Amino acid sequence: MTGVKGITEEGSSPAERLLGAAAELFYREGIRAVGVDTVVDRAGVAKMTLYNNFGSKDELVAAYLRARDERWRAWLEEASEGRSTPQERLLAVFDALESWIEGEGGDFRGCAFINATTEIADPNHPARVVAREHKEWMREHFVKLASEAGARDPEELADQFVILFEGAIVTAVTRGDTEPTRKARAAAESLLAAGAGDAGERVE
Repeated sequence: MTGVKGITEEGSSPAERLLGAAAELFYREGIRAVGVDTVVDRAGVAKMTLYNNFGSKDELVAAYLRARDERWRAWLEEASEGRSTPQERLLAVFDALESWIEGEGGDFRGCAFINATTEIADPNHPARVVAREHKEWMREHFVKLASEAGARDPEELADQFVILFEGAIVTAVTRGDTEPTRKARAAAESLLAAGAGDAGERVE
């Protein structure tokens, strides 16, 4: 799920068109490789419109990542709906990841937040701050779900799940398919069963 289709179409506000163009270009081609001229040309607006709405390219990058973070959280919440047990909701994170990658089709370029962190050296850059907050939220989400699932050590299990989650993303990029997400889910289920004690139950 890219979340940018249609956002640059006629009828969208200039800010929406800029954000849509930025999301498409920064994710597909890289933040450093895309200049503001390319973004405004794609959005069909004047360069001053970008600065009036976002102030700078740095802030536009941060806004693009915030929007992606919001879409991912909504996607994850939707994937968790109808899951009756905490264990199912925990494993639903990997199901959500698989469907997200499938929705990207051949345009999947990995994690936008990891990509931004790799491209931008300054840890205080606004985009790096957004990326860090996203990853911290993901870990806390795993901690919360692991605790609800009855894990003996939710913090430790969450750290293990984060490694599986991030590894599945990177491997999916290099392989070009979603098999790594299914293998990560199976490994997560084993970890959950081993770490949940009497509260654990197998989830099919």
